[in-house]
Amino acid sequence: MKYEALLSRVNEIYDLRKAARVLTWDREVVMPKMGDADRTNQIATLQKLCHTLYTADEMGEMIEAAAVELNGARYESPQASLIRFLRRDYAKARLLPPEFISRMAALNSRATAVWKQARESDEYELFAPWLQQIIELTGEKAELLGYQSEPYDALIDRYEPGATTAEVRAIFGAAKDELLPLYESASRLSETVDDRFLNQSFDIPLQEQFARYIAAAVGYDFSRGHLATAVHPFSTNLSLNDVRITTRYFQDQLSPSIFATLHEAGHAIYLQNVQLDYARTPLAKETSAGLDESQSRLIENMVGRSMGFWQHHLPKLRELFPEQLRSVTPEQFYRAINKVQPSFIRVEADELSYNIHIILRFELEQALLSGQLLARELPVAWNEKMRSYLGVVPPNNKLGCLQDIHWTLVGFGYFPTYALGNLYAAQFYEAALRQNPELESELAAGHITGLM
Repeated sequence: MKYEALLSRVNEIYDLRKAARVLTWDREVVMPKMGDADRTNQIATLQKLCHTLYTADEMGEMIEAAAVELNGARYESPQASLIRFLRRDYAKARLLPPEFISRMAALNSRATAVWKQARESDEYELFAPWLQQIIELTGEKAELLGYQSEPYDALIDRYEPGATTAEVRAIFGAAKDELLPLYESASRLSETVDDRFLNQSFDIPLQEQFARYIAAAVGYDFSRGHLATAVHPFSTNLSLNDVRITTRYFQDQLSPSIFATLHEAGHAIYLQNVQLDYARTPLAKETSAGLDESQSRLIENMVGRSMGFWQHHLPKLRELFPEQLRSVTPEQFYRAINKVQPSFIRVEADELSYNIHIILRFELEQALLSGQLLARELPVAWNEKMRSYLGVVPPNNKLGCLQDIHWTLVGFGYFPTYALGNLYAAQFYEAALRQNPELESELAAGHITGLM
């Protein structure tokens, strides 16, 4: 009975949180611009209400009473797993006052609206004051959560539990030492790869048709999902039976929509396959942000950039765009989509340079949080690191420091999980190949179940 009472409360809080997420999805996808102020209040109210319910003394008492009742339950059972999660998460959540949650939600909504405007008009000075507020609030968040060594520890722990800044810094330092010279060498070798056929005129409705086709091909269940468009592609879990994805299309480029769709489908497939025993609880989500990212990068890169995959799916793409792709062979397509070359945009970066984009952001986040770098100084610092690491300088801030939405979400600490996810994905794929040596030939036959 104690556990059932706890589960009922958990279900209620879960439903309220998902209602707030529906409002967020709507804001990013279909909400009219004039609705922003009202939506900010609605989301902030729901998030504050959820946090108040979740961090109440009564909730802690219910968790402990249920733990006593479940003493002896199997460690891996949904019940015991939920108690373990709640104990840790409840303790962390109690460190953030409801008033802080309300301020954070309001700043998120307002900063996101300004970021969209600044990005569209390429006016970084509009966003800079808001980013400075985000930095200050992030520092306050780190102090409230507490840390042993450095403030960034408190932030990354929320996304990759147990990870420390020092550990990530060491991993990224070793990766950078290997990546930078490899990137320079591979870029020179890739100069002979012809990828011009990817940059022609591609009808957007036909791109949309292929996006739906390719998402379904890798296992995304449209009966429990939806594909829309957004300024910055994302996926969202509204329930285990409602996992939505977004992508974006460019008339003169084919690759962005394909790989954004595959990436977000990877996220969604992971969530669509969470055990139904965890429904309406905080266990109905990714184990960590890094593991979640590993699944999106696995689908996007290990599957989506493989030769076998395009041996099977290029004919469908050619059917939609016969004039542009009539003479393109699977090998030419494979080489073009894997071409190593400088990219201003992280989400469109090749597989080799992607981690360099993340390392750049990780270093800038720490400088911003420590006060070594002010928000108004970000464009110069960003461009200098781009020049130093990738050999290119963005021609404007829209293609530079305004390209990502994450900082408007008060999301410092999340970026490192993208690179960690890449590392996890590579290991998962190698393990899958050892268990199933026929995996790549199965991809060429249009089958992906061997990877699931």
